[in-house]
Amino acid sequence: MSVKQVSVFLENKPGTLKKMTEVLAKNNVNIRALSLADTKDFGIARMLVNDVYETTNVLKEANFVASFTPVLVYAISDNTGGLDSLLQYFEDAGVNIEYMYAFAGKERAYMIFRVADTKKAESLLAEKGLTSLSQEQISEV
Repeated sequence: MSVKQVSVFLENKPGTLKKMTEVLAKNNVNIRALSLADTKDFGIARMLVNDVYETTNVLKEANFVASFTPVLVYAISDNTGGLDSLLQYFEDAGVNIEYMYAFAGKERAYMIFRVADTKKAESLLAEKGLTSLSQEQISEV
C-alpha cells in the first residue's frame, strides 16, 4: 500500500523552512520523515506526516504550495547490508528508484521510495515477498 508524501515548495531564503515547521507545530502535525532538497531559488520539503489532509490544509492556509505524491515505505533491518538487501529486491523486480530517504522508527529503520509507477512497483515487490507500510502504520512505527 502506498503512502501519501506531502511535498512543499519553499523559497530558498533564511527563515522559510522555520515558518513551515512553525505552522505545522501550531497545528499538531507530527513530521515522521523529512527530506529537503534545494536549488538556487527554491527548495522542496518532502514529508511523511501523521495527518496528510490536515497538513496540506494548514499549509495552504499559510500560503505554502503543497501537493501529494505516492511513495512506498519498507522496513529494513538495522544492520550492515540492510539497505543493500532491500535494493536487491528492487533490482530483481526491475524497479527504478527516482529518489529515496529514510527515517528511524522505534525498532527498525524505514526507507521511503519514489518510483515512476507506484502500483506496479508495489505489485512486483510484493511478488518478491515485500510488504509496504500503509498510511496508518507510519504513525505507529
